Amino acid sequence: MRELRKDPIVGRWVIFSIERSRRPSDFQLEAAAKRGGPCPFCPGQEESTPSEVLAYRSVGSAPNAPGWQVRVVPNRYPALGIEGALDERTQGLFEKMNGIGAHEVIIETPDHHASLATLPLAHIEAVLWAFRDRTLDLMQDTRFCSLQIFKNHGAAAGASLEHPHSQLIALPIVPKRLQEELTACAEYYRRHGGCLFCALIQQDMQMGERVVVENAAFVALTPFASRFPFEVCLLPKTHAAAFERASREIYHLLAAILREVLQRIHTLLQDPPYNLMLHSAPWTTACDAYYHWHLELTPRLTGVAGFEWGTGFYINPTLPEEAARFLRDVPIEQRD
Repeated sequence: MRELRKDPIVGRWVIFSIERSRRPSDFQLEAAAKRGGPCPFCPGQEESTPSEVLAYRSVGSAPNAPGWQVRVVPNRYPALGIEGALDERTQGLFEKMNGIGAHEVIIETPDHHASLATLPLAHIEAVLWAFRDRTLDLMQDTRFCSLQIFKNHGAAAGASLEHPHSQLIALPIVPKRLQEELTACAEYYRRHGGCLFCALIQQDMQMGERVVVENAAFVALTPFASRFPFEVCLLPKTHAAAFERASREIYHLLAAILREVLQRIHTLLQDPPYNLMLHSAPWTTACDAYYHWHLELTPRLTGVAGFEWGTGFYINPTLPEEAARFLRDVPIEQRD
């Protein structure tokens, strides 16, 4: 049997090809050769990067020198440039502006061989605080209205360096994917007087079959219309529009559930390449009542080809209910 499912948030359709259903052991990717360190992100190589804009350091250590736990630097090859004015202009049907933005790298640990799945809980929490601190700082720049934080783990997911790191790009416009979510959430709020994501969380938690893990503040779900096998969405149980306004306890609990989900994926799928993306409210849109921030985690186990590009459909060979069950069954060693 095959099945079509519609994403309840953005209305995208996904084809589930059940007849060629695939188990975790079917996704055997060739392991990428590790180059090892040192690399430009390793301690002692700080001169290889632009000067840091944020660092959590040992007391007495000097800027742009060893002694840091988390370090944030401008990207040496930025997608957008920090200097200049937007200079928006039109030419008939065409709109354009200067490529103004901020592109930064969050170096998550001095350990070249570590990963978010293996770092201590307190260290993952520090990475999340770096996300927050850089967001709050960039919000002061009136040229920008939104920010995308993302992580590419593994060469197949787009990582050019294997040293654990994430990136952020501050944007002068709201990206299309986020705008689609905002539009859907605003319409749901207009019709029902509540948050679409909150309703989705309530229904999924009642059903239970797509819940991977939960704690006091968060739930990790395999989305009903998952685009990719073993895709996971991490959502705060309590309604909140903006990641950067969360409390210390929320970041602690987010670090805990994020590490557990990554450990389950790491164990089940043998450290696959993945993308991790933060969706948070743009700071120029009054959407606190109806938007709900969240993290999306997509292992890169299958490719996107002509049909997907041509139609906007995705083909997924693994039902999210099966993916959640496999992930729940992974034994996890409790620590910290």
